[in-house]
Amino acid sequence: MTTAGYVIGASLRPGAAFAPECLRLRGACARVRKVDVPGSTAEGQPGLWTFVEWKAAEDHAAGITDALAATPRPELGWYADLAVGDERIVVFAEHFRIARGDGAGRAGRGLGAPPRRRAG
Repeated sequence: MTTAGYVIGASLRPGAAFAPECLRLRGACARVRKVDVPGSTAEGQPGLWTFVEWKAAEDHAAGITDALAATPRPELGWYADLAVGDERIVVFAEHFRIARGDGAGRAGRGLGAPPRRRAG
């Protein structure tokens, strides 16, 4: 089984690097794309986002999660997530797991999720 996710370039703190040893961004399992997201950004966030998409073996999920937790700019509400089987790991300054489709879990209350990023 694999894990998959992406990092938005603008979400990285200055000087931070998303570079887990298990992940290679070259080859068929990675893609970089730029997306125009007008009207769906928070104050201070750019209107163009660069997505770095990747896939890796599921047994690398913990290392990838730790690498993601070291990179976001929480002052602007940035987060990252990755899919692992039937779960989604959501990473702010810390991370938590939820079942896919679990609306209550998506709320992120008490886990560092800014109100504008909470589902409920």
